[in-house]
Amino acid sequence: MRETGKRKLAVAALIGTAMLWSIGGLLIKSVQWNPFGIAGGRSLIALLVFLPFIRQCRFRWSFDMLAAALAYSLTTLLFTGANKMTTAANAILLQYTAPVFVILLASFVLKEKMTKIDLFCVAGVTAGLVLFVVQGIGGGHFLGDVLALCSGFTFACLAVFMRKQKDANPMESVILGNLLNAVVCLPIGLAVSRPAGGLEWLLILGLVQLGMSYVLYSFAVRHVSALQTVLLTVLEPLLNPVWVFLATGERPGALAVTGGIIVLGMVVLHAVLKNREDADFKEKQTGAVA
Repeated sequence: MRETGKRKLAVAALIGTAMLWSIGGLLIKSVQWNPFGIAGGRSLIALLVFLPFIRQCRFRWSFDMLAAALAYSLTTLLFTGANKMTTAANAILLQYTAPVFVILLASFVLKEKMTKIDLFCVAGVTAGLVLFVVQGIGGGHFLGDVLALCSGFTFACLAVFMRKQKDANPMESVILGNLLNAVVCLPIGLAVSRPAGGLEWLLILGLVQLGMSYVLYSFAVRHVSALQTVLLTVLEPLLNPVWVFLATGERPGALAVTGGIIVLGMVVLHAVLKNREDADFKEKQTGAVA
């Protein structure tokens, strides 16, 4: 398959990833257990999904693989803790400061230059997210907000170091990250407390929300830039209130709808302009060869 076709599949995979990730906040709050137990338990369950891919892994133990695995482990743990300690709106907004961190990290780690298009779209997405959740901001707790902000940084690290393995197998980092959570976080969670209910939601968190989503993400990150992986998955905080509405009947306000439209518009604009940019680049290359 040509790279253009793989890129289109990668975009579709990232949209699917965002849809699966978006049910995380609601499910985490439905599991009556501490953050360590939830993070470790769902990672142990997710490993069942990754079993068929283990045969394809060589585990090269490179710095990039280990950095991505650690970033993965920290992101899932921090976001779980944030959802337990602050509002879902605060947790999602603060995690999606990730594009800002990606811009800083990608230029140094990946040598991927940020264009004016990238910067404009990141600014638009940030403004849209602020509008989207501004009516839900407040009522959070300081520690939970700090954890969510930290998860934004580790999420950016995950995108960057997964992308850096585009010529290897990013799934190795995902498997190692889940194994790390299962071995370290689960015993701590069991020592702190026992689950009090909602284990059926933990099963869905592991198999679907974490397992299936990272199969898609591991494929996609090899064919699009680190910034694109974060911008496309920014659909997650837009979908989250949809599930909340279906579950509880809570309706988003006018500002939230406006912010959502801005974010969707910016994501679509970025995809269109990037495709046009790639097409112009290929046309120039073809002309130069001719």
